[in-house]
Amino acid sequence: MKLRNGRVRAVLFDRDGTLVFDVPYNGDPARVRPVPTAASALGRLRAAGVAVGVISNQSGIGRGIVTADEVDAVNARVDALLGPFDTWRYCPHTDDDSCDCRKPRPGLVRAACDALGVAPADAVVIGDIGADMGAAAAAGAGAILVPTPATRPEEVAAAPHVVRDLDEAVDLLLPAGSPEGATAIAGTGGGS
Repeated sequence: MKLRNGRVRAVLFDRDGTLVFDVPYNGDPARVRPVPTAASALGRLRAAGVAVGVISNQSGIGRGIVTADEVDAVNARVDALLGPFDTWRYCPHTDDDSCDCRKPRPGLVRAACDALGVAPADAVVIGDIGADMGAAAAAGAGAILVPTPATRPEEVAAAPHVVRDLDEAVDLLLPAGSPEGATAIAGTGGGS
């Protein structure tokens, strides 16, 4: 299935485990380390005119493990190393809060798409766990899984697209010889 307009307009990345190595409940910007293919993948998307954003569950705030200021400092470090990103959205809640923004719910994807002026059906979420894939599906966006050792086998089996790294994900989104970014990765929603 194709994206509604045949072109990906935005790619929304999970932060921990996808763009940077996962440090559980990280509140220390000095511990931020990008994954090897993050910079090249982001550069290719930006060069193709695709908006890039970050959507991240940060339940450490709700659990009292890290503060919002610490999460903002870590996000600023990610932005300094890999940015600029066109939008940042994170959920500070725990599962007990029953919010709409905690992945796998669609709130973060919808909020990021709204901020970018893009319909979810024209966006793709790239993440490392099933919650990322679930949030994309719930919002009507496309999804690509980049597994890590923490990714469960059933999450890999259920993912619509699975790749080795972020460069391979971008290969799916920006096929060779296609400066327009035509793609077969698709959302299922209608959107506007």
